[in-house]
Amino acid sequence: MTDVPDDHPRAQSLRTRHRIEAGVEKGITSKQGLIAEGRGEAYDYLLGEETIPSADAAERAAAAQLLLADHPVLSVNGNVAALVPEEIVELAEVVGADIEVNLFNRTEERMEAIADHLRDHGATEVKGLAADARIPGLDHERAKVDEDGIYDADVVLVPLEDGDRAEALAEMGKTEIVVDLNPLSRSPRTAAIPVIDNIVRAIPNVTDHARELRDASREELEEIVATFDREEALKEAERAIRQGDLD
Repeated sequence: MTDVPDDHPRAQSLRTRHRIEAGVEKGITSKQGLIAEGRGEAYDYLLGEETIPSADAAERAAAAQLLLADHPVLSVNGNVAALVPEEIVELAEVVGADIEVNLFNRTEERMEAIADHLRDHGATEVKGLAADARIPGLDHERAKVDEDGIYDADVVLVPLEDGDRAEALAEMGKTEIVVDLNPLSRSPRTAAIPVIDNIVRAIPNVTDHARELRDASREELEEIVATFDREEALKEAERAIRQGDLD
């Protein structure tokens, strides 16, 4: 599966599936992550497996918001670690963000395995292991966060479906950027900036926009964020899914 030819019509999808499978074998991705990947892939297929214009606008707004942040944090779960570890590290470096592991199916072994995996891909510091604070309103393992990480963050990138935590973080007053392929799920509908795109495209795109905007003035960055229409982005993604051409 690692030798999928570039001209295979399902090349990217097959490689993504293999990364998730390998993640399970390495102990960084839960078996439930396989189901989540399949659900996301179905939506991506309906989107034409491409970044639609409204998603690119959201990714640009996400880059601007991360650059404006006083303390941005990129949250990482097992699927994110399996799919885009190097890309997450690169984005964190470009925007000056912390990286924090946060899991629903949390064990110390998985936490350490994901942290090690991120370090193997260039991360110098990975938060989440201290778990010395809790997100109010959550009764499961995702409530456990680092006090100097997600708990203290003003902007949090929350990739993939995570509706209850997205709502709880919003209640804490945090600005959320959510990457999710389902425009109808709670996570993007809670987010200040919903990015309806496959994470394997979204994270590199946000990084590219951040590089482009690094020298922009604060006023220009604020204008990008202010003019981003989250409701229209969600509607456009839903229209693309409902009316897309699958030929």
